[in-house]
Amino acid sequence: MKKTILGCLLTASLSFPTVLMAQSDYPTLSQINQRLQRVASNASATLTSLTKTDGGKDIWVLKVGTGELDQKPAIAVVGGVEGFHVLSVELALQFAEKLVSENSAALEKTTFYIFPNMSPDAYEQYHAALKYERRGNAVAVDHDRDGKAGENGYTDLNGDGYITWMRVEDPMGDYVTSSQDERVMVKADRSKGEAGKYFLYPESKDDDKDGSFAEDLKEGIAFNKSLTYRFPVFEPLAGDIPVSQKESRALLDYLFQQWNIFAFVTFSPSNNLSAPLKYNAADARKRVVTSILEKDQTINAMVSEIYNETVSRKAFQQSNQGTNGDFFQWAYFHFARLSFSTPGYWTPEFGKGKTNAEANYLAWADSLGQQENFVAWTEIQHPDFPGKKVEVGGIKPFLMSNPSYDKVGEIASEHTAFILKLADMQPNLELHNIKTESLGNGLTRISADLFNNSPLPTHSQMGERSRWLRKVRVDLEVPADRIISGDKIKLINSIGAYEKVSLSWIVKGNGEVPVKAGAAHVGFVKANIKL
Repeated sequence: MKKTILGCLLTASLSFPTVLMAQSDYPTLSQINQRLQRVASNASATLTSLTKTDGGKDIWVLKVGTGELDQKPAIAVVGGVEGFHVLSVELALQFAEKLVSENSAALEKTTFYIFPNMSPDAYEQYHAALKYERRGNAVAVDHDRDGKAGENGYTDLNGDGYITWMRVEDPMGDYVTSSQDERVMVKADRSKGEAGKYFLYPESKDDDKDGSFAEDLKEGIAFNKSLTYRFPVFEPLAGDIPVSQKESRALLDYLFQQWNIFAFVTFSPSNNLSAPLKYNAADARKRVVTSILEKDQTINAMVSEIYNETVSRKAFQQSNQGTNGDFFQWAYFHFARLSFSTPGYWTPEFGKGKTNAEANYLAWADSLGQQENFVAWTEIQHPDFPGKKVEVGGIKPFLMSNPSYDKVGEIASEHTAFILKLADMQPNLELHNIKTESLGNGLTRISADLFNNSPLPTHSQMGERSRWLRKVRVDLEVPADRIISGDKIKLINSIGAYEKVSLSWIVKGNGEVPVKAGAAHVGFVKANIKL
């Protein structure tokens, strides 16, 4: 059931800076709701619950803007597509707060849809007594398809409140300790004749006695693995069919009504901002396209350059450019909008020759004296491995994806600046060189140039190819019997960056001739032409 939050639910004496100063860690769901309601007390913002998850949590959308919101280009900002990526929720929240309190001018020409947390059931695990990087929602799912749901999840074997890893000494194992850091486990390189020494499992027991560990988690479907693009059939956390969950259905139903969205910014592990996607001609020609299209790759590269100029922290690794069933790729390949994604944060590159992400993280943490970030490998007695040496240890959950909260303010400010720069680039239609020429006998030739004064085209190449984005429509708003030559309604597939389309009509009669051109995702422009 949808509900709109109206009015100020917190006292007006509390300002956004005060709220943020009081925050010392990533917010609870209750604190998130309070901050969203506070943003919604601003006249330019409306807060709506799209649905409730099976865990009873709201899926919120903030619609922010002024004037005719649905007739202006819009950017959708999405957080929490992965439940363990708690930073993404805070970045979306702080963007919303900064937007209404510091950047009201941006609302005059752009509408913003902010979805702060698409995985609230999983997000809640960050504040639970047992901490692990959860992805799935609260739906009961039989992941291993043995007739019972969630009967073989994680087990806190050493009682420290964290789910890390367990390594089992075995000469037939697949893993060895890394040469870059002996605390880190890596796969043995068989091509170099390297023999394994350990098996590696998530911290767990074989509760259902099927020989597998943590294969039937006490969690449901992962939002970021259940969208329609390259849906990972039969994989755990994906579900049996795409878009099977309340939260994914509600989001897509909502988005399919928002024709004015021209771009997405998703905070997620995927990354095409610090490093743009690469065009592959063969993959672009497939029936199921698996490569960004050539013209869109040029746009991605341009926006990536702006991102790297705006965001100071540089990526240590840039390889995660999308996973099967994720939201970031859906927004481009199936929704045909420009789609950008960033984790928002990377561990700084630290230590010469540290090519392994975990080894790099530990070297950096050690330099700061943060020894508590790692659970030292400690031997335990494991009921499923009698007579074998089993140790539990590893980097604590959440730390590699989420910085300490005191670093978030600066990260949020830079990403807010980037999103506003993207908004400044939005397609911008203008009518120029409007001319009238009398032809006699009450006839007049009208000519004009429809100009896109923007570094972005009116349509992504994927939008043109899929025919999903609405075309630019030009209306000559006079009765059809007055138009001698030219189209009363003209549809234009796309107008490139800083390009124009020349228009011409011959009409009869006198007075004013109104012209309207545009589409919801590029905005509309009007002119009254006097004959």
